[in-house]
Amino acid sequence: MADAARNEPRSLLGKLKDAFVNEPGDLAELKDTLRDAAARDLFDSDALNIMFGALQVSDMQVRDVMIPRTELAHLGSSDSLEDILGTVLECQHSRYPVIGEDLDDIKGILHAKDMLPLILASDRERDSLDIKDYIRPATVVPESKRLNVLLQEFRSTRNHMAVVVDEYGHIAGAVTIEDVLEQIVGEIEDEHDIDDESFIKHLGGADYTVKAATPIEDFNEYFELELSDDEFDTIGGLVLHSFGRLPKRSETTKFAGFLFEVLGADSRRLTLLRATRLDVS
Repeated sequence: MADAARNEPRSLLGKLKDAFVNEPGDLAELKDTLRDAAARDLFDSDALNIMFGALQVSDMQVRDVMIPRTELAHLGSSDSLEDILGTVLECQHSRYPVIGEDLDDIKGILHAKDMLPLILASDRERDSLDIKDYIRPATVVPESKRLNVLLQEFRSTRNHMAVVVDEYGHIAGAVTIEDVLEQIVGEIEDEHDIDDESFIKHLGGADYTVKAATPIEDFNEYFELELSDDEFDTIGGLVLHSFGRLPKRSETTKFAGFLFEVLGADSRRLTLLRATRLDVS
């Protein structure tokens, strides 16, 4: 029985215990130990990246990942149902801050799903809509809040969005639980994303969604182009080079006959792009 037990596969916890025979003295040594464990195939690179992401979150603040004020999709407290549905269809988010007279006057958060029953409502019910009856209280957090603390608060309150304020109490932006989790596990696919097995998807007309990780060779083959891959391997690398910096969501740049719009990005990398051919009338 003892011999059989010794021959049983080791659990991941057991392997990690073996890796930490010499306890790391600081964070740098801990990361080196984890890299060494991954190099010895105790776990794969995806698990290593998640561990590093979890370690990084404790050192990051809300301001590092929030959707800035200038890019914040929001609704007005006096918007009609048609205005609300128009914004929801255009932006395709699940939650929207609702504001009063200005962006610093936050009334609450509207969940798009709460509007669905009104699609089948009578004209009279629609005309009498008061958005104040549907909004939920907004959670407000400072820019300086640590991401690990915010994640714990999201879990305990079951909120998925918080409004971010600066030191003067002005609205600086908003942050979602997805923004935090993406720092740990990487980009989380949403309604804009395409299948893992496809780098490029035709949306119709001149529009395409393109994963930033698309090899330039594949991009060239799909669009019959001859973009150079001497300096960069992926289309995301070319887009970053065109910007000259890490862009934010919704920013655009033009090159090679395309308008590229950033659909997915975090504080570290691009993930998803919309490519619009400019030579198609």
